[in-house]
This record gives sequence, C-alpha cells and structure tokens, in this order.
Amino acid sequence: MGPLEVATILILTFVILVLLRVPVSFALGLATIPIFLFHDRLTVTLLFTEMFRSYNSFILLAVPFFLLAANLMNAAGITDRLIGFAKSLIGFLPGGLGHVNIIVSMLFAGISGSSTADSAGIGAIMIPAMKKEGYHAEMSVAVTACSSVMGVIIPPSVLMIIWGGVMSVSIGGLFLAGVIPGTAIGMSMIITMYFYARKKGYKRYPFPDLTTFLSGFGNAFIALLTPLIIVGGISYGFFTATEASLVAVLYSMFLGMMIYRTIDRKSLFHVIYESGRFSAIALFAVGTASAFAFLLAFFKVPEMIVSQFTALELGFTGTGILIALSFLVIGMFIDAIPAIIILGTVLWPVAELAGFHPIHFAIIGVVSLSFGLVTPPYGLCLLITCALGGVTVAKTLKYVVLLLLPMLLVLVIIIIFPQLVLWLPRLIMPDLP
Repeated sequence: MGPLEVATILILTFVILVLLRVPVSFALGLATIPIFLFHDRLTVTLLFTEMFRSYNSFILLAVPFFLLAANLMNAAGITDRLIGFAKSLIGFLPGGLGHVNIIVSMLFAGISGSSTADSAGIGAIMIPAMKKEGYHAEMSVAVTACSSVMGVIIPPSVLMIIWGGVMSVSIGGLFLAGVIPGTAIGMSMIITMYFYARKKGYKRYPFPDLTTFLSGFGNAFIALLTPLIIVGGISYGFFTATEASLVAVLYSMFLGMMIYRTIDRKSLFHVIYESGRFSAIALFAVGTASAFAFLLAFFKVPEMIVSQFTALELGFTGTGILIALSFLVIGMFIDAIPAIIILGTVLWPVAELAGFHPIHFAIIGVVSLSFGLVTPPYGLCLLITCALGGVTVAKTLKYVVLLLLPMLLVLVIIIIFPQLVLWLPRLIMPDLP
C-alpha cells in the first residue's frame, strides 16, 4: 500500500466511525486496525505498543496536574475575586459586564491552562449575571464561549504542553510566545464588544475610585501570582513544565484550603476525582492519536504532503494560511489534542520547508485549534456555555461569528508577522534559536 491508499483508508474509516457516534479517541484507535491487520509487516500489538510508548513521557504528567490546578482554582472561588478586579479595571466601558467577562477569561487563562475549565467556571457565574442585566442570552453565551478559547493560548496551556512533548519544542518558549497573541485576541473581542454595546445601549459601571481599584486588585493579587510563578519558573529554568504543574496544584490547594478556606476535605476529593476522570479522557486520546500518527509516518504520508505543497509554490504567507485553515477545519470536528499529534506531525515538514520557526508554527496551530472550541459540530466550549445559558447552538452562532471574525484577523496577523510571536521568547530566553 502506498501513502495515498493508507491515508484514504485511515481517514475514511475514522470519519465513518465518528458519523456513527463513536467517541473520537476510540475512533482514532479503531481506524488503525484495518492497516495493522492487512499489512504483512505490521501486527495489531503495535497499536498497543505505540499507545504505551506515547504514555511513557514525563512531560505528559503535567496535563492531569494542570487540570487539577484549574479545578482547584474554580473550587476555591477564584473566579469571584477576578470578576471584582475586572469590574474595577474595565467595567466603566459601555457594556461593562461583557468586558468584565472577557477580562476575567484572560486572567483565568493565566491560571488554568484549560478552556473547558474557563467556560464552565466563568460561564456559571457570568452568563446568569449578564442575562439579569439585560444582555441577550445568546450574546452572553457567545462572549463567554469565545473568550474561553484564550485558556489554551495565554500561558500556561495544556495544549502547548502536549505540543511541546510531541514535537520536542521548548514549553517555556511556547508559553511566552502565547502571551502577545492571546492578549491581542482578547483586545479584539473588547473592541467588538465596545461597538456592539454602544449600539445596543448596554449599561456601564461607574468609573472606579482608587480605593475600589486597590481593593479589587488586592483580593485577586494572590491568585494573579500563579502565571508569574509557573511561566517565570519554567522560562528561567527553576523547574520543568511537569514540576511547574505540581507547583500549581500545591499553590491552588494552599489558596483554597489555607487562605480563602473555601475547599474542605470532601470537596478536595471530589475535585481530584473529576480531574482524574477528565485527564483519563484526554490522555487516552493521546495514545490512540499517536498510533494513528505512527501509521501516517510509517507509510510516508508527510513526505507525500510536502511534495504536494512544494508543487503549489505558495510562499511563506500562503503556506501559513493553508496550515491555519487545515487546523481550523480539523478543529471543527475533533478535539485539539489528537489534532496536534496527527496534523502537527504531518504539517511540520511543510512548515519547516517554508521557513517557519517551530514556535511560530506551534502558535498558529494552537490558536487555530482553539477556535474549533466554539465552532460546530465539535465546539466543546460553545456546547458547555449554551447548556449553562439555556439557549441553542443555532441561535448563538450569529453572535459567535460577530466575535470570531476579528479573532481570525488576529490569526492572519500572527501568520504574517512571526516577530509578534517570537519577540518575547527571544527577549526572556536569549538561548532560544
């Protein structure tokens, strides 16, 4: 079998299984079985060998720990404190509560590393509050869902940890590279919300005095130290990403149990159980996606794709846009973690040939995949927030598109100007190539 035949069998089998409502992580593993069965040099045991080989990674330990840290922060009531600070920071603009929602997502992104934790934790508080103040339910849901994508762009980020582990890219460099793109995406949403709120006449909060601002900042200050500890510690070599994830867990437990006293022993065990459950789902997908990617590499599918891209002669920007479109499309249908393992490994030779830096390529991939969290049919964050807001996905899509268009513009700017991504990592980590 040649690369085209293998790619066709794998992708077609996978699509059929997904259409039959087989979970994506299982569909990826099952799609490989026909190739393992019918090729004389491969056996089905290789499926399990590749899965276990992918799990034998110290870096992957960071995934469950960061998810646990995010859930502990939610349970500790960090969100309420961030809302108070955000309200004093930006609530005076038209549509104050909508801006607060976006800023809180940006702040929480620097703590959690997970978009789903962001959408669930913030959505449960902000969506009812926005509806109570007269915002359209659909707009409340759309703002919460779209702002939650920053959870995997602004460091720390679970997706960047997976990317760094799979593609052997500096995780500290990836974290730093996500700061400017994540902030730019947040600013694009704030600008959109400003003009929309002015048109609709949404209320604003009074301009805060110094006492109110300092009080809000003081309440949130200890929580806001989390990204500085994690990203700073990794960037300056005090600890690895895995060690940083454990530091984040211990710090979250300290805040919840000792400082704020909002987590007791019973709730701690519940948070640990839920975090373990979600981590198992994510990590199982890592294993099956790795087996899928192994077959693509074994049959030289990446080389075939490189030759096709080379023939198109798209240049640097054209290749970047095509790579982003590939990630955007696949992100609409499957979870970002298997997409990174499969598409990232396939497209990297194409990006390398076009002159992309590994970190620049990674940020394009992560940002593109994050948008899949709010685009049907997958759209996990959109599904979570629609359930919290009691509205249908179809009615919310108009508002999602309104917010997503300027976010896509930011993605194009990131592709065209790699220095926006690479400036901060090279400034703080001079040894970075």
